[in-house]
Amino acid sequence: MGSTRTAGGPNTTRLRHFVQQLATLVERGLPEADTLSQGTTLLAALVAHDDWLPDAYTQPNPERYQQYLLHADALGRFSVVSFVWGPGQATPIHDHTVWGLIGMLRGAEDSQAYARTPDGRWAPQGAPLRLHPGLVEAVSPSIGDVHRVSNAWEGQTSISIHVYGANIGAVQRSVYLEDGAKKPFISGYSNTTLPNLWDLSRNPATAA
Repeated sequence: MGSTRTAGGPNTTRLRHFVQQLATLVERGLPEADTLSQGTTLLAALVAHDDWLPDAYTQPNPERYQQYLLHADALGRFSVVSFVWGPGQATPIHDHTVWGLIGMLRGAEDSQAYARTPDGRWAPQGAPLRLHPGLVEAVSPSIGDVHRVSNAWEGQTSISIHVYGANIGAVQRSVYLEDGAKKPFISGYSNTTLPNLWDLSRNPATAA
């Protein structure tokens, strides 16, 4: 697995190509299962290398996990986000309402699926899935959409790259308590600037 940064800084060419390939995939309007399958292949290729994510979008916050927007499709069809987990940080139980792909870039995280019980509570479903660098998990209302994610490393930051079938920071979703209560939320993003994927002046030969 590559982990060397280029001399001029992060190799954002990888992220640009991923965004272009994902836009082409989404444009085809395939059934969701095919989008998830082919998107998994694209995301796995991206997170197989750890030399492209700019440092500004890798910074943990001691108060809570960070959700950095890397790219949002102009038509709202998808978004790409880096999640940065400080030691011991975790999400509440939550849903997404749209399809999503989670690719592990650095460190490790545990994803615990939840299912509603007959009495309306939320309970863990199966064993947690541990994601290591290069692995990809899919979520969707059609295949399982409610889970809780935590940093698997107690003393180190972990980073995962998430792709969603919407501008996820603007989607109204829900947080769930184990007793069945739920609270609506809109996550927003932790950053106000985006990585510049489109300046090809330093290496115009790679403008593909």
